[in-house]
Amino acid sequence: MSKSRAQTTYESWLSNPKMDAETLSELVSIADKPEEIEDRFYQELQFGTAGLRGIMGAGSNRMNPYTVARAAEGFALYLASLGEEACRQGIAISYDSRNRSREFAELAASVFAGHGIAVRFSDELRPVPMLSYAIRHFGCIGGIMLTASHNPKQYNGFKAYGADGAQLGPEEADRVAAMMETVTDLPGLLETIKPFEQVVEHPSFKLMGEDLDQVYDASLLALTLNDDLVRQNHDMPIVYSPFNGTGNKPVRRILSKHGFTRVTVVPEQELPDGNFPTTPTPNPELPETLELAIAQARQTGADLVLATDPDADRTGVAVRAGDDSFVLLSGNEIGLLLMDYILGTKAERQELAERSFCVSTVVSSRLTQAISAHYGTDLYLSLTGFKHIAAEIHKHGDLGGGVFQFGYEESFGYLLGTRVRDKDAVVTCLILAEMAAVSAAAGETLIDRLQALYNKYGQAAENTISIIREGKTGLEKIASVMDALRKNPFQGFEQLGAVSLSDFQEGIISRVDTGDRRALDYPESNVLLYQLQGLDFMCVRPSGTEPKIKIYFGCYGEDLDVCQKRQKTYESIVLDRVNHLLDP
Repeated sequence: MSKSRAQTTYESWLSNPKMDAETLSELVSIADKPEEIEDRFYQELQFGTAGLRGIMGAGSNRMNPYTVARAAEGFALYLASLGEEACRQGIAISYDSRNRSREFAELAASVFAGHGIAVRFSDELRPVPMLSYAIRHFGCIGGIMLTASHNPKQYNGFKAYGADGAQLGPEEADRVAAMMETVTDLPGLLETIKPFEQVVEHPSFKLMGEDLDQVYDASLLALTLNDDLVRQNHDMPIVYSPFNGTGNKPVRRILSKHGFTRVTVVPEQELPDGNFPTTPTPNPELPETLELAIAQARQTGADLVLATDPDADRTGVAVRAGDDSFVLLSGNEIGLLLMDYILGTKAERQELAERSFCVSTVVSSRLTQAISAHYGTDLYLSLTGFKHIAAEIHKHGDLGGGVFQFGYEESFGYLLGTRVRDKDAVVTCLILAEMAAVSAAAGETLIDRLQALYNKYGQAAENTISIIREGKTGLEKIASVMDALRKNPFQGFEQLGAVSLSDFQEGIISRVDTGDRRALDYPESNVLLYQLQGLDFMCVRPSGTEPKIKIYFGCYGEDLDVCQKRQKTYESIVLDRVNHLLDP
């Protein structure tokens, strides 16, 4: 019997005389674990528009010095191919609090320097939005962020950015991946890399520090809308948690600069710690991750709880309700509140520019349509992933002459302003705190503001369900579900009453009643979007960064109970088929 790809690759790593002792020891420990070998070596860790992301450990399908160096080498080869000026522009590098993030960042910096590419290196951990800002501010040709965002502690990642400060688009990512394919001797590559201690002495190496903090903060403060009301309510208590990540300094600093004087931080989640000791998954969209912050809010009398994930690009919010309980806002609710606040405040002052526009995604709340219509702004929908939102900002703003106001995706990512091109939890916390102060001045809470929004624009019953399947087998099951749905998209879904189906992988939208088909003007993506009656929708897609399949539901109307019942009916129908396909 011939050996599998995984077994062959495993043995080549094990027998390589250049392999380091720690890796060899880990490889020897799995010698009698075929399933472990298969999962670690069945493929090269895939590089895409989200860069690399995976579990840390030895193996070609793991995050380790060899795979990080390979990704950095591929990216460096691509950047060097752009010419000498691109190399002089250089690359910006930052990292989060995860285990080995700083080590991987230093390794990557050494790889880039070895290709004559100038390096701007963060002198301490800084979040995703500051990396994006730095790329644009310093005129870099690209950037990388060592982070696995909100994934569990065993993960790490390598996010790659272009000169616009956005994560690489599909074409650029494919070119980097092609360059990576040429890098085959990974231990040999590590032998050629200069130590970081030598790299920092080169004239083309520069640290990013307080100078970056100051200009970034100034750019955010320029986006605030109600300085006077914040000063009047400066002592409004706020509880914040950075989840042991990068948000601690920048979020507290910007809230202080805006005038808030009673911001307390959850002590157990304050300092950087890649083990994330208080939560297995540092994701602010999960209710259990906010339990400590809510407990502290009860002690301090705070009505507002803010939280950011380890790389501070996602934001979670909990608000005290009238019955003294705390309500966790959904990703859509946060986005709708921010959108209505920004557009409404500017419109009231007659400061909403001509050709203003917002950007959301095909799986986010459809109430964005009503808000945009009310204020007379344009609305563009992108695929999920902030690189796609950034592409719309570039298309309709930088190139089209429109004025970008706000963008969001339902997975707790938000952006305002044009100096950053990735989701920014720092500015989100700033504007959420300001909006809470404005509401407090009016004798309201954010819950009151949200209810008024629903009364004005319509009720919504929305939900996102994630089904996790780990490892190679899990990914194969998820792929098989998408294949089955694509082959028979309406089997078992007859009661949904679908009006049309948009298949973003095939690039076609099909009407159910007539069979008419037309092309979609979107990048190719493994997404199936079912448009149901009215504004209702259901969407299925595999996550691009986690081992899960995600199912989205949105139901809209004047009666919330009716919307909720309809959404639960849709949910039951869809889950019945998807679960059967996952585990027949």
